[in-house]
Amino acid sequence: MITPNENSEPKYPNQWNQMGTGFKTRPDRCKTIRYDVAVIGGGAAGMCAAIAAARNGAKVVLVQDRPVLGGNSSSEIRVHLNGVNHLKNGLPERETGIIEEILLHNRFHNPQDSYPVWDHILYDFITREKKLDLKLNTNAMRAIMNGDKIESAFCYQSTTEMEYTIKANLFIDCSGDGLLAATAGAFYRTGREAASEFNEKYAPKEADGWQMGSTVLLGSKDMGRPMPFIPPHFTIKYDPEKSHKGRNLIPFDLGFWWVELGSEDDIIGEYEDTKHRLMGYAYGVWDYLKNSGKFPETENYALDWVSSLPGKRESRRFIGDYILSEPDLLGNKQFADAVAYGGWSLDEHNPGGMDNLSEPPSYFHEEFEEPYQIPFRSLYSKNVPNLLFAGRNISQTHMALSSTRIMATCALEGQAVGTAAALCFKRNITPRELGQKYINELQEQLLRDDVFIPNRVANDSNDLVGKAALIMASSTSSGNAQFLSDGMSRDYNGKVHHWQSDGLPAMVSVEWENNVEISKVEVKCDTNVKRNIMLRRDSLENEIYTTQIPPELIKSMDVEARVQGEWTKIGSIDDNRTRRVKFTCDKVVATAIRINVKETYGFQHAKLFEVRCYS
Repeated sequence: MITPNENSEPKYPNQWNQMGTGFKTRPDRCKTIRYDVAVIGGGAAGMCAAIAAARNGAKVVLVQDRPVLGGNSSSEIRVHLNGVNHLKNGLPERETGIIEEILLHNRFHNPQDSYPVWDHILYDFITREKKLDLKLNTNAMRAIMNGDKIESAFCYQSTTEMEYTIKANLFIDCSGDGLLAATAGAFYRTGREAASEFNEKYAPKEADGWQMGSTVLLGSKDMGRPMPFIPPHFTIKYDPEKSHKGRNLIPFDLGFWWVELGSEDDIIGEYEDTKHRLMGYAYGVWDYLKNSGKFPETENYALDWVSSLPGKRESRRFIGDYILSEPDLLGNKQFADAVAYGGWSLDEHNPGGMDNLSEPPSYFHEEFEEPYQIPFRSLYSKNVPNLLFAGRNISQTHMALSSTRIMATCALEGQAVGTAAALCFKRNITPRELGQKYINELQEQLLRDDVFIPNRVANDSNDLVGKAALIMASSTSSGNAQFLSDGMSRDYNGKVHHWQSDGLPAMVSVEWENNVEISKVEVKCDTNVKRNIMLRRDSLENEIYTTQIPPELIKSMDVEARVQGEWTKIGSIDDNRTRRVKFTCDKVVATAIRINVKETYGFQHAKLFEVRCYS
């Protein structure tokens, strides 16, 4: 029998036993750290916000409460990172900028379409960024105020027992639920507005508290032999007789987005109880498929994965200087301060979800002819001067949220507010001041960084190509080399804005009447924005979705400058992996540049949308 040694226990309650070194008092795990910009939430919006702020010169921290990045797209939840996937014409108008860089990074490094690998693709992408620190497993628990401004965020990292006080000039809440913003006293709404308030034809007659629900997804696998299924005790029986025909059970192998529960009350506070019920409903649907006898095709299938973290759609919506609403989207309102766009259908999930089986799982009220604009005034707080937000918590109505909540749309908002925060820091101004006085500077920077703003033409006065005397190409099969400086970086609304060569290799040259100083050349090539490259659970390959690297993407090119009559190479790349290709060199005085395209990832021609030069 082993008896306890009285000397093996600490003599004082504030001490602990560190093996090998004797007794040691518990370390004081508290740190205060300082940044220019603090981003809360590591989903698509938060990642793009943090990267944009860092690339534009700010020192940034990204605080994420989970062990992985990606939010609803992560391996914990596995929702497709949708965007403007299809308009009424059936085609996408795919997002570019940082979110496209991330999706391309995944295509190059995760051809097996693994969700756990996707988590690490995102980790790689974020942690390689200079001026950006990442804090995983860290909750931003409350805002510490100085007057009406946020002075710092009190955070707790569960894996290290570390309490962080994060000080920053600007805070961006991309966390979805918006706890930091809420504890800062930022105005917000929940629930559905009455139709009369914003003249929304699909809103209810009377305002109520209903919020779109969270979903539990599941996946199954063909095991090649009969696989019996015994449901767990918490299973909730699924009743197909009461279910709307829109609750499709086939295909079944990737689960069902409609196993969800909404709330007309405290959807955040109810989350754990909701999760328990959702798991019961998910297993109930699977039990029906396996054991009702009506789906013999499931005989050899077994559950391979069931999410333990329901994916959220709606909770707080913070109030900015403008509340985006359904008529803005359907009427395609043009905003002078537009910084992002969307175009997913008005996809309002029904109140109650699985508790309301008789109604369709979502109403899909209306699709869009073309993308709508999202204004900057909807992306910062009305009453907390140094607070911005991006994602499902922006300033909008419930009906507008039914479309804008899609992750790639949230990512565009994230890049916009990250860029804005960096500009605010540089100028020592608030987001409101930036929107009122410097909105053109913000928009031009976004356009330069390959964000598309529908109907907004770039006109950067610092771009030397805009002052060129001549732009010409070695060969042309479509478009025109002059389009490379027309301010539009994609073909849009049936109008051509590209130059395409006739075969490879190919060359474009830009000439000036007088000498110009050049240190940067930026080229925007083709990734076929009419085809989606997102990670999907089904690895779908068709005219709209692909698992492949876009063959149109340029792989190899170089840039030369004509200096004192002689051509000198100033940049080259042989393994390009982005749509926007940047060449930086020591400053040269030149009268011309030429871009030599050597190879694509499979397309037989070179296709470019824009060329820029800066001194």
